[in-house]
Amino acid sequence: MSSVLTDICPHPIVQAPMAGGVAVPQLAAAVSEAGGLGFLAAGYKTADGMYQEIKQVRGLTSRPFGVNLFLPQPETADPAAVDVYAHQLAGEASWYETALGDPDSGRDDGYDAKLAVLLDNPVPVVSFHFGVPAREVLDSLRRAGTFTLVTATTAEEARAVEQAGADAVIAQGVEAGGHQGTHRDDPEADGSGVGLLSLVAQVRESVGIPVVAAGGIMRGGQIAAVLAAGAAAAQLGTAFVAAHESGAHALHKQALTDPLYVRTELTRAFSGRPARALVNRFLREHGPYAPAAYPDVHHLTAPLRKAAAKAGDAQGLALWAGQGHRMARELPAGQLVEVLAAELAAARTALSTGGAR
Repeated sequence: MSSVLTDICPHPIVQAPMAGGVAVPQLAAAVSEAGGLGFLAAGYKTADGMYQEIKQVRGLTSRPFGVNLFLPQPETADPAAVDVYAHQLAGEASWYETALGDPDSGRDDGYDAKLAVLLDNPVPVVSFHFGVPAREVLDSLRRAGTFTLVTATTAEEARAVEQAGADAVIAQGVEAGGHQGTHRDDPEADGSGVGLLSLVAQVRESVGIPVVAAGGIMRGGQIAAVLAAGAAAAQLGTAFVAAHESGAHALHKQALTDPLYVRTELTRAFSGRPARALVNRFLREHGPYAPAAYPDVHHLTAPLRKAAAKAGDAQGLALWAGQGHRMARELPAGQLVEVLAAELAAARTALSTGGAR
């Protein structure tokens, strides 16, 4: 690992910043305390809500942690297509006895206000999703003592991240659960994502900054594989969804290993942007018709997902999960970090002695 990343997290294990209530302060703090890098997700929160969670983490650990921001999204959605999708969801609204959300509820996710908080009250690490921040933003964070990472899904995007001045790039393979962090949402590119090991190799040859590998990683042996491919660390999301401290709904945690859910799929059904989730009724029925309209569709379906959670109906939830979801382990987050670190050490020993299984 690069010396800076080693100082931030002794173990090359980063907990993905999962928005929507999963990456709560207790989870981030437990991961950091165990020697990994815990992350808060600022997405879908107010600037003050983010700040309150930062204070909670600081009260739980003195170790470094990170905060993730969503980049503001351009107005590219076709309002007519969103209206058509809203009509299609009318039956869901009736079934769950709730109104659909307002698709025009905002596109910038309070980005500027959150940046102001993070510059006034710097945290050790800040990462970005859905695009590349302006160079002046990254420079300002660096001056504040913050290490910056930006997600990329192609080598070309990784080069843009480096050129903007980020300290490291997160190479997100198509196996990853949740939203793909593409810099531009192009419907014609749906289904064309790159697998993680190929992506890490391509990105490593394209940029000179450290690479953090993300996508489907659930075991220490897989961490060893991406490190061998040139990554400085591995980012795991689904592996931590089932952790005791995770804020994920109980139905979401259970679904990861439930034989009822046989596969994952990239879908626009819940948010209007490609995101990998367990295939359930909502995804099957609405995924083929969901428009490329983020965050419009996210706002539209938010009340439905909330009502489904309240009703205990996993078939209406966005069950974000990577392709390795069946390997999820229900452990305290700190213990999971320790197990992953031990598996990584064993894998490295096996590789060095020629005894890999």
